[in-house]
Amino acid sequence: MTKGNDTTITDDLYAYMLAHNPPLDPVQRELVDMTYARFPDHAGMQSAEEQAPLLAFLVRLVGARHVVEVGTFTGFSALAMAQALPADGTLIACDISEEWTAYGREAWAKAGVADRIDLRIAPALDTLRAMPAGPHIDFAYLDADKGGYIAYWEELVPRMRQGGVIATDNVLFHGGVTDPGATGPTAAIKEFNDHVSADDRMDSVLLTVSDGLTLSRKK
Repeated sequence: MTKGNDTTITDDLYAYMLAHNPPLDPVQRELVDMTYARFPDHAGMQSAEEQAPLLAFLVRLVGARHVVEVGTFTGFSALAMAQALPADGTLIACDISEEWTAYGREAWAKAGVADRIDLRIAPALDTLRAMPAGPHIDFAYLDADKGGYIAYWEELVPRMRQGGVIATDNVLFHGGVTDPGATGPTAAIKEFNDHVSADDRMDSVLLTVSDGLTLSRKK
């Protein structure tokens, strides 16, 4: 095995990277800071700061008009993607928490994109299964309970249009995926990664972005 480089992401290098990416706008920054202040024990569930401009870039890259997010938390990633949609685009956000998503609703309204986001408070599998069965989704972001990843994937893939993209977060799960004795969510992620690698309906690449991000394109 040949490793491409041995760059260590120090705090200084991370700050440099952020400084050379599109900055968070005031509403995004307020939402990030609020999440860490009010939910310090759960703030790790929020997508990393650098993922907001990346998700927005991907939404624009695929020309998405119909986006689905599985796992919304306080709404940071949904905000970034909705801002990248055209005015008549729609993002269906799936979550089960009224408490957490209430902060997202406030931020989406402040940013002027609330009309683009259809928040559905229900088990995500129920929401996905109620959608049209045929291909109609342009972009999907999967960042929810790790044990449900394969089930969510199997509902999303048939509904992705050709060339549509699924971005899946936390696929390295804090580095635990290399542990042969992994259990719980880490084991679920390992199983998911193997499932994706074997799925010939999609072209997939696993990237070392934040906690690991897999990008999958419908063939």
